[in-house]
Amino acid sequence: QLVKIQDVTKEVNAAVNQSMSASDAATARRAVIAKISKAALDESGLRSDVVTLYGGGRYHLYQYKKYTDVRLVWSPEAAIAFFGGDADNFEYPRYCLDACLFRVYENDKPAQIEHFLKWSGNGPAENELVFVSGNPGRTSRIFTTAALKNQRDVRLPNVLDFLRRREILLQQFSLRGTEQARIASDDLFGVQNARKARMGMLRGLQDPAVMAAKVQSEAKLLEQIKSDPALQKYASAWDRIAEVQGRQTARIDQGLSMNTRLFAIAQQLVQMAAEDQKPSEDRLTEYADAGRESFEQQLFSSAPIHPELEQVLIGDLLARTLELRGAEHPSCVTMLNGKSPLDRAAELVGGTRLADVEFRKQLAAGGIDAINASDDPMIVFARLVDDEVRAFRLESEELQEIERQAYAEIAEALFATQGTSTYPDATFTLRLAFGPVAGYEQAGEQIQAWTNMAGAFNHEADHEGQKDYELPESWQNARERISESTPFNFVCTADIIGGNSGSPAVNKDLELVGLIFDGNIQSLTADYVYDDRQGRSVCVHSSAIRDALRYVYDAESIADQLGQ
Repeated sequence: QLVKIQDVTKEVNAAVNQSMSASDAATARRAVIAKISKAALDESGLRSDVVTLYGGGRYHLYQYKKYTDVRLVWSPEAAIAFFGGDADNFEYPRYCLDACLFRVYENDKPAQIEHFLKWSGNGPAENELVFVSGNPGRTSRIFTTAALKNQRDVRLPNVLDFLRRREILLQQFSLRGTEQARIASDDLFGVQNARKARMGMLRGLQDPAVMAAKVQSEAKLLEQIKSDPALQKYASAWDRIAEVQGRQTARIDQGLSMNTRLFAIAQQLVQMAAEDQKPSEDRLTEYADAGRESFEQQLFSSAPIHPELEQVLIGDLLARTLELRGAEHPSCVTMLNGKSPLDRAAELVGGTRLADVEFRKQLAAGGIDAINASDDPMIVFARLVDDEVRAFRLESEELQEIERQAYAEIAEALFATQGTSTYPDATFTLRLAFGPVAGYEQAGEQIQAWTNMAGAFNHEADHEGQKDYELPESWQNARERISESTPFNFVCTADIIGGNSGSPAVNKDLELVGLIFDGNIQSLTADYVYDDRQGRSVCVHSSAIRDALRYVYDAESIADQLGQ
């Protein structure tokens, strides 16, 4: 829970000077951020994170009260939470009960919260203003034309190629059996969601009108800057960002990507042991003292790990590395250790003990000596590739520092010419968005702002025989008790992005009227530009949650606690 924000821009920027190389500046900036975060943690006991805003134009210290005892109260079946499956994802109209209820505990008792949202009895009216508070992920609206072209022509196509490959791999794994399909379902959903989202982003950038608008606004800003002697010093920022794009393009697929749970654990243990030999401010960010509690909570999580799936993923990642580098590349020869990618993956996964939380804790407690002495094959593998992983990361941080300094100058130019009325890009931190509940026109058809309960059953009938459109048995049994006119989903123009899922939508009386769970396909360009002509946020209506609790799930007591 965010409780405090403090501007620390001066302190962060004071640690960096013009004489430093980009690499030294990145190191200095990381160190001062670690010091600020640790000092704030020690003083307040609150989780303390320094957040970069306006691409580096501002730095704010965010402090949070943490709740670590969070218990599930109610969750609907996946069949209704994701009704329509991948085909309906990022589409509208929708009929999804994509919502869960949790309860936060302190000292083994329900937390007593002073400020909370009341539940709306009827939800919002058409054209009523609603507000959305949440933690949207990263947007890139400050990006220059050169950076957007790199996203359009290089970065996004590359990411999509990887996602398509991973999607096929997970689909094939799921065909092995019911259990395999179950354990792969979360990963498959995540990949399909990411694939569709990035496809929408790419389509937006491939629209000549979108790019033309960016070129025009950028040219206007540069003209203002170059005509003002006080601002001319900022004009070179665009050239520096363009130069970085060329370097980033040359690095595409050059890094070692082994993003699986077991390898991530091994890498974190290996790097943590090494980083702990340094003062906190000199460590890689995630190993600094300020965020250590949260980091270790994840590292030692008892969440299940599925060896069969891990083996398939690692085998494919090794094979992909060979495809990109060539089988005789020295790094590939070293990683495979005389085996095929699949056999090497079997050796790594079959021999590791890292799925055991207590074993992880023992290794961590033993520090650098225990890590260096370990013969666990996944730890040995992580040690083997650590130098390469670190070198690639440090180069990435150097390029990010060049961009950060350049975007900071662009931000100052924007402040000087437009003021601070333009809000910064999203950073996974708390934002308040707003907009009316409103339909839109698509392909000559007027799309209504609402769907209702009857529509869900009609949608099922229209897609008879398709598994993703089969309502769960609980809904079939409750059909006579459900009011067909009860609103189900609705759309509004609030400016959201990935990360907003689960955000409450509230009215002017601070009543909860819905929960954000998606955006429509037209909203996916919001990563780069916000446009409310067709872009919409998609919400579960508060009445749908209430009626489902009462009439589908026989959870009257929960509905009563919500005040409905």
